[in-house]
Amino acid sequence: MRKLLTGNEAVAEGIIEAGVEVVSGYPGTPSTEVILTLLPLVKELGIHIEWSVNEKVAAEIAAGAAWAGKRALTTMKMSGVNVAADSLASIAYSGCTGGLVIFVADDPGAHAGMPEQDSRYYAKSLVIPMLDLASQQECLDYVKLALEISEKIGGPVFLRSTTEVSHAASNIETGKKLKLEKKEAHFTRDIAKYTKAGSTWCMAQHQEALNRSVLALKVADNYVTESGIKVNETHFEPDSPCGVIYAGAVEGNFREALKRYQLKISWLKIGMVHPLPEERIKEFLAKVDRVLILEELDPIIEKEVLRLASPGDGEKKVKILGKLGHLLPLTGNYSFKQVKNALEVLLDTKLEAEPDPQLLQRAKELEVKRPTSFCVGCPHRGTYFALNQAIKNLKYKKGEIIITGDIGCTILGMNQPFESCWTEVAMGASIGLAQGFKWAGIEKPVVATIGDSTFFHAGIPPLINAVYQQVPLTVIILDNGWTAMTGFEENPGTIPLKEVNRTRVDIAEVCRGCGVEQVNTVDPYRPEEAIKAIMESLEYPKVSVIVSRRECALQAKRRRVKLPQRQVDIEKCTGCRICLNTLACPAMVFHPKEENNKPYMEITADCFGCGLCAFTCPTGAIEVIKDGE
Repeated sequence: MRKLLTGNEAVAEGIIEAGVEVVSGYPGTPSTEVILTLLPLVKELGIHIEWSVNEKVAAEIAAGAAWAGKRALTTMKMSGVNVAADSLASIAYSGCTGGLVIFVADDPGAHAGMPEQDSRYYAKSLVIPMLDLASQQECLDYVKLALEISEKIGGPVFLRSTTEVSHAASNIETGKKLKLEKKEAHFTRDIAKYTKAGSTWCMAQHQEALNRSVLALKVADNYVTESGIKVNETHFEPDSPCGVIYAGAVEGNFREALKRYQLKISWLKIGMVHPLPEERIKEFLAKVDRVLILEELDPIIEKEVLRLASPGDGEKKVKILGKLGHLLPLTGNYSFKQVKNALEVLLDTKLEAEPDPQLLQRAKELEVKRPTSFCVGCPHRGTYFALNQAIKNLKYKKGEIIITGDIGCTILGMNQPFESCWTEVAMGASIGLAQGFKWAGIEKPVVATIGDSTFFHAGIPPLINAVYQQVPLTVIILDNGWTAMTGFEENPGTIPLKEVNRTRVDIAEVCRGCGVEQVNTVDPYRPEEAIKAIMESLEYPKVSVIVSRRECALQAKRRRVKLPQRQVDIEKCTGCRICLNTLACPAMVFHPKEENNKPYMEITADCFGCGLCAFTCPTGAIEVIKDGE
């Protein structure tokens, strides 16, 4: 049966069809939708699916299930592999008895923010075979293949996607679901395999991991999936001296160029990017004179091809084109135009005329800039407003107080009009960085801002460190009850839903348990109280924590939470725009002065009712809408 599925939905379908029994992960664009797709089906499937507290924990849960003989899969974005790598290194060396797949989605072009990290390096450094997804069909097929390889070699397998593959949709052929016959969990004590307590054991495990990689390539190199996809595939055009070696998401644009321009060139598709099919690459190089390498992010394949193409005595020299010669960029995802231009260099011919440059310039001039802001009613707007006001009340200038930011919706405080956050590094790093600034000698207060899910993920250890080292530091935890930026996933602080049995963990109590003596919980919709509490915290001589708690407005709206909406009394409004300039709320519309009208502000029906605008209005023009108005 054919279905229109995104890449991530296809991975979820592959998980179902392959009979995976344990799925764990941490939300992170562009990988999030795999678990989001599965969660509504959890009762029907009868398997364990969870959002873990972070990627390291998620990887350990999946590994434990695979060590007990189950099929397991864990999901994360590229930055999450950094978190999981500490455990993955040891897991990879120990191998597994069941099937273990690590699904990671990279983000060429940094569409979701964070570094343009290339996860293929982890496959090499951790000695884990890696399959690179090039299409939505492969997303389904390769889940099954990865589990099959994992079980055959007795070790984990990486499955790598990218934003374009994960978020684009196409019609794919689905298969039959396996009748899930749950295997009995069994784990055999084998300390030489599952511990790292001796150098002899560690080196033996390393060699076993290397052996598994060799076996993985043998399984994958000539593998054909149920839908007819070859993992590694070579196509020769007898009369063409030119060839292309490609991997991953570039396949779509490359195949489109072949079809559009009716190109007759040889090509080699690499589906297993670690270990590389070196013999297949050598055979390909022997039959061409010029080769273009198409791979997004770092020139990993290109460097290996250059090594393999180095001529010995009497051997021909093959010209290699790609990133190292600056033909293609080291950053971003490839557009069709970039692939087409590279093919023109390879073939030394023009494939089509360039568009009118004046037309392109005119289109660029018409581009509308849309600054990123908080949603209507977002409680974080109130938190950053209160923080900025507290700083002002304490007679500090705007640029005097360092405010470290963290991952998630909280980082939007870096934008106008708040301009609060100065840094963004990694989950939980705001608290560690803030301590570094204090130890560097910053005498004025330093503030670390962090979201609730991020705090559970990686904020607790640096908070404990700050308490232990007695660092005078203010930590503001913006607790909206959800992992909101990636799609409103649950976290340990989420209000328990009726359909699930969870225990809510109170962030304020966690902070007290970490040894923080001054912990205040404030409501960002009550600015006077929030400003006062933050002022006290900024002047406190030890570690202090502000938990700014109010549920995400979008989630509250879905739960039919209603607050009094506001309207503007036009007679009182002077058109000063203080409310708009201070809050940048999308529910506000300013009407400039016209011939017969004075300037005034309007609050639209989008208003959620947080009331912050009324607090900022100097003339009292913003009022609660009464019943019947």
